Amino acid sequence: MSYPIELIRHSLAHVMAAAVQKLHPDVKFAGGPAIENGFYYDFDTDYRFSEEDFEKIEREMRELIKSNGRFEQKIVDLDEAKKIFANQPYKMEWLNEYDAAGEKLSIYTFRDFTDLCRGPHVESSKDLPRDGFKIRSVAGAYWKGDAKNKMLQRIYVDAFASKEELDNFLKMQEEAAKRDHRKIGKEMDLFHFEPEYAPGAVFWHDKGYKVYRKLIDYMRARQERAGYIEVCTPAVMDRVLWETSGHWEKYGAHNYSGKTEDGRMFCIKPMNCPGGVLIYRSMLRSYRDLPLRMAEFGKVNRYEASGSLMGLMRVREFTQDDAHIFCTPEQMESECIDTLKLILDIYKQFGFTEVKIYLSTRPEKRIGSDEIWDLCEKSLANALNTHGYEFTINPGEGAFYGPKLEFILRDAIGREWQCGTIQVDMNLPERFDISYIGEDGEKHRPVMLHRALFGSIERFMGILIENQAGNLPLWLSPEPVVVVPISEKYREYAESVVADLRAAGVYARGDYRDEKVNYKVRELSVAKTPIVAVVGEKEANDKTVTLRRLGVEKQDVVPLADFVVQMQDAVKLPL
Repeated sequence: MSYPIELIRHSLAHVMAAAVQKLHPDVKFAGGPAIENGFYYDFDTDYRFSEEDFEKIEREMRELIKSNGRFEQKIVDLDEAKKIFANQPYKMEWLNEYDAAGEKLSIYTFRDFTDLCRGPHVESSKDLPRDGFKIRSVAGAYWKGDAKNKMLQRIYVDAFASKEELDNFLKMQEEAAKRDHRKIGKEMDLFHFEPEYAPGAVFWHDKGYKVYRKLIDYMRARQERAGYIEVCTPAVMDRVLWETSGHWEKYGAHNYSGKTEDGRMFCIKPMNCPGGVLIYRSMLRSYRDLPLRMAEFGKVNRYEASGSLMGLMRVREFTQDDAHIFCTPEQMESECIDTLKLILDIYKQFGFTEVKIYLSTRPEKRIGSDEIWDLCEKSLANALNTHGYEFTINPGEGAFYGPKLEFILRDAIGREWQCGTIQVDMNLPERFDISYIGEDGEKHRPVMLHRALFGSIERFMGILIENQAGNLPLWLSPEPVVVVPISEKYREYAESVVADLRAAGVYARGDYRDEKVNYKVRELSVAKTPIVAVVGEKEANDKTVTLRRLGVEKQDVVPLADFVVQMQDAVKLPL
């Protein structure tokens, strides 16, 4: 019989708990659910688990699986459950908090291990893979996720239905570790973090900030071509704006705010929407002014738990490539289509050709009438259907003010990343009472589209680094060319090569350190420098450069004048 992978993983979690119990009889159990790619289980014991224990636990798990033990369910009342788990404090705490109200409880027993569990499980351990799992790590985890509670030991396990699937996953993990943007960012000297002084905020180094600026330059050029204007709104504004928009009620705990001497409450902006609305309503607008496509590279701040921060992928301070499109209801669908085409074309430009689209519909907690939600959801679905775009409904996952399209990118090693969004909003225009004068001379309510293409500059840059393994295209590279003289004797010619490139608008620098050429080339290769131009006596006499391209063994000798023209074209924004 074939079982769903979630059920296999959950059953394996019980097998691991049974194995740990056999090895450490005094252990106390918290809980262990199936998660993406495997499962975990939390334990309380004086014994400190380490990597040296992983093989012992795995071996014991295989022996238990081989025993063909059954997963037997028993339905009990609350009093009987308390007797069964009298020596398990974490189960007892859960039972003491549980208001059974006459309901029965489900417990499962596998061999000598019994756990509170709704199930279901596989019928017998013979249905589980003996070689489809591997312990990944052990980490500390507070009971119930509360730092006031005791720290438990959480053992993470990767688990799949077969050894082949596990091996493929582990190979992908090895490749992902090589591509980790934090590792490559350090090798390329792009950025660093200071968790003690500014957790979740990026310290951009010169080279990293060059890439950051180039991404914005590219996006700015694409937006200008698509008819956007660009604005900039204050970083600190009165909290009442987010109370009016509804963001404060939903996200207030994640905002940075404080009171000034005059008693007013201000926020460091967590999103750009209210600022865009204030610019819209700063003057009388006509239907002839619409659609008004208003872009902003706005830096925003949101509090994220320390444990969830992860390099550029999850930060507290980030720059959104945000835009708010104000349009008439009649223009809404065509604006969605134009934005959709722009997003997909930009992703293709960066090498992301596999893109999933999700239509996220109304959440349980939301603002606005059902009639407005019906209209907005229908407009997004029509925009997708009438132009042949495949999409999946993601029920209940829309923003609190409107439905949205989410764009999921698939990278070079098969991972998926959520990036851009298009959100239709007829609620904020109502809340801020913005309008335009229609053809009939009367006031009408505009529709507001929220749009992000990269999502955030930081996160997209992290995804791009990992997708490309740091080998950024020449136009985006922070140092497209580094010129290396074979000795100090040829420094003057190297400096002239750098000067010619810079005069042509190509960023280049010379490496004049007193080191051997091969050492410099190796270092520059680790730093993902696309082109190293080596010059010596022959090159100086012939006015040429010898080029070593990243990842290419063959060297090319090219006339300097030709090389400058080639590079001038290669570093242009790909518009």
